[in-house]
Amino acid sequence: MDLNASPLPEDDDHEEPVELDFGQDDEDHVESAVEIMRREREERRRKLKRDQPDDGPRPRPQQVRNDHATQNKIGGYKRVKETPQGWMDCPASGQPIDKIIPSKVPLDETFNESVPPGKRYSSKQVVNKQRKAGRDIGLVIDLTNTSRYYSPAEWTKQGTKHVKIACRGRDAVPENEAVNTFVYEVLAFHERQKPSRNPKYVLVHCTHGHNRTGFMIVHYLMRTQLSSVTEALNIFAQRRPPGIYKTDYIQALYTFYHEIPESITCPPTPEWKRPSDLDLNGEAKQDDDDDNGEPAPSPDPVDDKAITNDDVLGDAVPFDQQDILRGICFKLLDFVPNGRANAQFPGSHPVSLNSENLQLLRQRYYYATWKADGTRYMMLIMRDGCFLIDRNFCFRRVQMRFPIRNVNDVRPHFWFG
Repeated sequence: MDLNASPLPEDDDHEEPVELDFGQDDEDHVESAVEIMRREREERRRKLKRDQPDDGPRPRPQQVRNDHATQNKIGGYKRVKETPQGWMDCPASGQPIDKIIPSKVPLDETFNESVPPGKRYSSKQVVNKQRKAGRDIGLVIDLTNTSRYYSPAEWTKQGTKHVKIACRGRDAVPENEAVNTFVYEVLAFHERQKPSRNPKYVLVHCTHGHNRTGFMIVHYLMRTQLSSVTEALNIFAQRRPPGIYKTDYIQALYTFYHEIPESITCPPTPEWKRPSDLDLNGEAKQDDDDDNGEPAPSPDPVDDKAITNDDVLGDAVPFDQQDILRGICFKLLDFVPNGRANAQFPGSHPVSLNSENLQLLRQRYYYATWKADGTRYMMLIMRDGCFLIDRNFCFRRVQMRFPIRNVNDVRPHFWFG
């Protein structure tokens, strides 16, 4: 028996709470593991501060945003980029049409995890494939409505010009202004390539290289060659089978060029484009076609209201093309402007027919008259279209049709610059 042991408490006895004395000396205090860790961390911080004197705030390294990173992480998991629907089995490209190569969109290396090696189609593979066929690419026109497929630097860093003309791919056809830009870019590029012995080619792509790409190329053929919409559609379908397979695109082309076909034949949707997934109703899922699932704006209702004097007619054209058209007007008038600031068109300005201005009719011969009120336009008729000229010497393109008995009797003439 241990005489020094404390007596055992009775069953009805309870322990009194132990009072902690925070005022006792550090010698009697035993550090816990957490306190030891905090003390050592503070000592390391003080040591680093002594070794590295403070020279002011240090700039934090700026993180460069990269939309084309290999993978995005959400919640710690890697998200693999998915290819557009039908892209995998879609033919890569078609045959050239007047040095224009229709193609599906190349995908950069960030899509490699979702594309097998034998199915990959990147900008490098495009260049190598076309070079093996004896074709060098000098211009790439991107018609997709997104920037997630590749970075334009993949082309520009190797000296290839890249032009972005964003066009919606679902429930809408490319706008007239986008078509004007496309045709101008291609014509200007071909004009620059004329002195070269080996002119380069233009690569045009949307998502799959059929509907938007074909729509633009058919417009180009209609404005540079004497052909009907049906002939232009057949040319594209032969070089990029099966051609344009959206009915609204084909109908829009006939409407724009004021043609009424006997019948409209639309190719069936290719097998590689038909969706394999079904929605909850058992129907094929809607193809977003690089519109990120956003609904397309509803078309403006057709309004039959009368045209007023102040209505703006026609479609806008690129600024560079406007400068070229101004130069053509000056050449036709044998007029040399005194610098760009004074390059005013001597027409479309109202002149009151008073007794003093009547003398002008005796001095020079005038070719046009109009009433003084309202918007006045003059028209420049070119091979690639008709352009209205307002009093500010600005141009807008209008599509007009001049019926003739036999198209073969007219010699094609195109004046560009």
